[in-house]
Parts: sequence; C-alpha cells; structure tokens
Amino acid sequence: MRIKIINPNTTASMTAKIGACARSVAAVSTEVVAVSPGMGPVSIESHYDEALAVPGLLQEIATGELQGFDGYLIACFGDPGLKAARELARGPVVGCAEAAMHLASLVAGRFSVVTTLGRTMGQAWHLAEAYGMKRFCANVRACELAVLELEEPGSRGRLRIVDECRCALDEDGAEAIVLGCAGMADLCDHIADALGVPVVDGVAAGVKLLESLVGLRLATSKRGELARPLPKAMTGGLADFSLPAVEAD
Repeated sequence: MRIKIINPNTTASMTAKIGACARSVAAVSTEVVAVSPGMGPVSIESHYDEALAVPGLLQEIATGELQGFDGYLIACFGDPGLKAARELARGPVVGCAEAAMHLASLVAGRFSVVTTLGRTMGQAWHLAEAYGMKRFCANVRACELAVLELEEPGSRGRLRIVDECRCALDEDGAEAIVLGCAGMADLCDHIADALGVPVVDGVAAGVKLLESLVGLRLATSKRGELARPLPKAMTGGLADFSLPAVEAD
C-alpha cells in the first residue's frame, strides 16, 4: 500500500515532521511518502492562504495518480481542496480535520479543538458542522501561536498548547482533545501523557483511516458529485491545469 501525504504549505521542515509522525503509526507494509507542493504559502493561516494552497495541492494529487498511489492525506487542519482532490483521485482522499474529529467522536462524548491562531477558529467550527461533528465539539480554542512558531527550536509553543488543552478540559467539559494543526502532530503523545485523556492528531488519524479504506477497497465514488472533473481548457497561469478527456477504465 502506498499513501501520499501532502502538506499544502511549502515549509519543508514541517513536511518532514509530518512524514515522520505518519510513518510512526503506519503499518510495516505501508509506504508513506510526504511532500509539499512546489508553489503556495509557507503556512496556512487564512482563507486567502487556503485558496492559494489548493493549486499546488491538486498538482500533487495529479502527480500521485501517475505514480500509482493508493490514497492521499491532506495534512492541513483546514482540509483545503478536499473535494476537488477527491474528484481527481481514483483512491480515497482524507482530510486531517475530518479524520481527527470522527475518531475523537468514537472515544469521547465531547472534544475540544485546540488550534493555532484565533482567526482560524471559524473555519474549524465550519468543518465541525460540515462533517456532522458539531454536536460532539464542545469548543474551538486558539493558542494565538503562529504555525511557523512550531518549527522554531526552543519555542515555548509546546507549553502554550498544553496549557490551552488543560483549559479545554477544565472549562469546556471536553473529554478529549483534537489538535487543530498538522504541525502539532509530534506533540500528540506528550499532551496525552500530560493530561491523561485521548488526544487525536489528524495526521495519525488520517493515515490509519486511509489504511482501512484502501484495505477494504473503498475508493471515492465516481458517480455524481465526486466524478472526475469535466475535460476543460484553462487559460493564463492555470493552463497547466487543463484536463483532457480520458477513456473509461
């Protein structure tokens, strides 16, 4: 089984960390390849960033299809471009937030999402509602921590995240924590040990869900909404994204 993990931002150190965390939970027989697009924002902290990350993400999906990957994980808690990626891919595509929220709902009655900047809280609530998870989501909390601070050696970001998670348990009535940034993937075990509750990281959750979907031969349906995009020419800077007609399998 070959899984491609796409960090939609272009920060190589974060991609390497995400890949290492993914491999630590993957089955021995699963090949995990972690990549960043060749274009896009260095971090994703706004709707603008998300929109500009999607073309590079879709290029990586298209390349992965040529390389024969069995499934894909979008390693960003905003799940940017998820449905578009599903249209392009033959196999399953899973988003970090989608995976983390669903698994958290299986081990706790209520969870809180702990994310980076306050400006991203609205997107987390939107995804909870879109995924049918809002009834399980006690709260969305922010550490007011820039994503790239997580990459700085000696940063006090880890302490701030643990403190915010502890507040979620004490003030929200949360029974589990969902980490609201793929860049927090390496903190999952540390926080779980410190707090004594389930802590769900979307990278690990996404890898295990992908392994299950691929193992069960459950690919994205190509009937209806998620069928392959219609053949269409693109112009200007998007010319490389034009889709030719393809023959049916």
